[in-house]
Amino acid sequence: MEDVMTITLPTEVKLALDSVIQEEGVSRNELISSALEEFLFFRKLRLLRDRMVTKARAQGIYTDQDVFDLVS
Repeated sequence: MEDVMTITLPTEVKLALDSVIQEEGVSRNELISSALEEFLFFRKLRLLRDRMVTKARAQGIYTDQDVFDLVS
């Protein structure tokens, strides 16, 4: 199921979006949907990383070398 949304963009953002749509040869819907999916994925990844960094620091793990030393 798909939902319809209406958004308001500053003129310069819409112009940049239209330029990318032309360059990429995709529809506005495809580009915006893809961009939002990518944003949501990286947001989830960033939140997971933040949680893991907090747990690691609580155990004295601060660097890649610290991780390497623990698993070697």
